[in-house]
Amino acid sequence: MTTMKPHRTSDPSLSVSRRKFLLAALAAGTAVPATDAFLRTARAAVRRKGPNERLNLAVVGLGGQGLYDLREASTENDIATENIVALCDVDATHLDRAVAKYPHVKNAKKFDDFRRVLDLDNLDGVVVGTPDFAHAIVVVAALKRKLPVYSEKPLTKTISELRTLLAASAQAGVPTQTGNQIHAGRNYRRAVDMVRAGVLGPVRRVYIWQKTTVKGLKLVKNASVPPGLNYDLWLGPVSYRPFNPAFFHFDWRYWWDFGGGHLADFCCHYMDVPFWALDLKYPTTIQAWGKKTHDGDNDMPDAMRVEYEFAARGDKPPVHLTWYQGVYEPEWVSVYGKRSAVLFEGENGRLLVDYGTRKLFLEPGLEVPDVPQTIPDSPGHHKEWTNAIKTGSKTTSPFEYGGLLTESGLLGNVSYRAGQKKLTWDPAAARVTNCPEAAQYLESEYRAGWTL
Repeated sequence: MTTMKPHRTSDPSLSVSRRKFLLAALAAGTAVPATDAFLRTARAAVRRKGPNERLNLAVVGLGGQGLYDLREASTENDIATENIVALCDVDATHLDRAVAKYPHVKNAKKFDDFRRVLDLDNLDGVVVGTPDFAHAIVVVAALKRKLPVYSEKPLTKTISELRTLLAASAQAGVPTQTGNQIHAGRNYRRAVDMVRAGVLGPVRRVYIWQKTTVKGLKLVKNASVPPGLNYDLWLGPVSYRPFNPAFFHFDWRYWWDFGGGHLADFCCHYMDVPFWALDLKYPTTIQAWGKKTHDGDNDMPDAMRVEYEFAARGDKPPVHLTWYQGVYEPEWVSVYGKRSAVLFEGENGRLLVDYGTRKLFLEPGLEVPDVPQTIPDSPGHHKEWTNAIKTGSKTTSPFEYGGLLTESGLLGNVSYRAGQKKLTWDPAAARVTNCPEAAQYLESEYRAGWTL
């Protein structure tokens, strides 16, 4: 590692009462009693299997990420290690592609409705790779059946959904894992070891920047639903509107009704290392600025800057974290030569981290210390989850941790949508205390027939 001093930065559908009870109980760490309805749909305790036995898994959502999750959860070196007994996607072409690509799933039952999947009585776990707006619907239903769940990130589209999901997870008591796969990499783990060992001294400032961002999209006139697509099920809880390819596969994430843009998409990856290293939980204040530099019909900003403030944690000082994306970036960013990265700034120096590299910049006169490894290497992000089902071991990004990352990302979007105002957040009540107009962005109204 190199020691140098490149710069010195400076700063510029529960009832309302039931929902509030769950949110407050969850934030306080209180056990939430199960209702009779909840218990009627719950299964018996998770069936423990030996480490060499194969699990029976279902995969719901088989787009690009879901297809990746299928492979990672059920194979090792291209050899099947688990049984895929059910595949579910609203697009028949995705089902056909999965079977053609992975021979070990050819005998899996095929569905377009996840509810039929969850009615199977031989499941040991469910992998959820649907679009964000369907995560909560599928995950909560699986948790109510006491099924272990691996879910892609962000865990939900709204904070109200997130708190309901976390309450269901706490009640189910089954292994969960959030799909921020970089969490399993050696680089992040060694970076966390360095920060926790005090190499940087007290850390009060973190910067995250990303050049990849939202793209502009144009609605198409008189679009037809593609053959093989169950469009009504694809919409799920989202209010009905005619099909349009501008908000279909992958691009749904760039429309507020379906996703949370680049911030929601990548917060669970890039915020992971500072949350992990500094033991961050809920921000106390959030303020976002943004703008559209694209000419798309989607009104989501491609350029954003979000300021987060976190309170002191024990003997750790308060932390000010800034997220930049698109044309917004720190004025000194070119010094580091990274299009996307995380920078910790402590009293003794700075640590630059991205997915695969880390570089330490210490103050003059300080030497690079020998930092012992305290975080074990991961067997693989998906493997952590399947091992947990079989042996009772722990995953390293369970929903209670992934929920913290998801919540902070979603709060940045709430601040932007509420007029780019500085919000004060009360995590125990899951509400903004100083901006009533922000409340509408904490939840989404489901269309008739859909509920958590």
